[in-house]
Amino acid sequence: MSVHPITRRAIYRRLRAANPEPRSELQYTTPFELLVAVMLSAHTTDKSVNTATRRLFPVANTPAALLALGIEGVKPYLKPVGLYNAKSRNLIGLCRRLLEQHNGRLPARRAELEALPGVGRKTASIILNMVFGEAQIAVDTHIFRVANRTGLAPGKTPLAVERALVANTPEEFQRDAHHWLLLHGRHVCTARAPHCPSCILADLCEYPHKSVAAPPARRAHAPRTPRRRRAD
Repeated sequence: MSVHPITRRAIYRRLRAANPEPRSELQYTTPFELLVAVMLSAHTTDKSVNTATRRLFPVANTPAALLALGIEGVKPYLKPVGLYNAKSRNLIGLCRRLLEQHNGRLPARRAELEALPGVGRKTASIILNMVFGEAQIAVDTHIFRVANRTGLAPGKTPLAVERALVANTPEEFQRDAHHWLLLHGRHVCTARAPHCPSCILADLCEYPHKSVAAPPARRAHAPRTPRRRRAD
């Protein structure tokens, strides 16, 4: 059951107060670089993606430049990223499609974004939100977990959670909700051993299995060294 609207607003207010201007942990400087980074982030960590793009983007960071490298040319740069063989093919296919159908620019419609090789619903939602300012909330494993645990948007599938979040998140929070929930899930509401005792949402959260703070460890006292008596 979803939380009460008053509780929902309180949750987002606290997240906003703690992080007024949330930012992606992916490193990028242009909308195209963001698209590439998000596409590469599937089934891997942002840290791995940043390791790859720090080497790749100074060499090629436009559709034309990447297409010129070709599949075999980009593979060495993508080795830190999981499934780099498939992602290399998708990246080159994405660049070719952007150049042939969109003059090298990112399309602003979901259907056109999702038609790009390697781009699924989650990636398209992130681009629509971060690049084009739409009130979209992409749901990954972190957001799926937070939405269900807190009661913000209980659902059995990512799509169900996404629809509930988009429908129920107050308009003033929709632009940044994706980042707040993702970062909260990544760093606080973790899959194993969530940091409930230090969570700013603990008293508002519906999760029935909150972790409990461990008792403070007893300090081990070093044995006293006998005082040496002064010789008379």
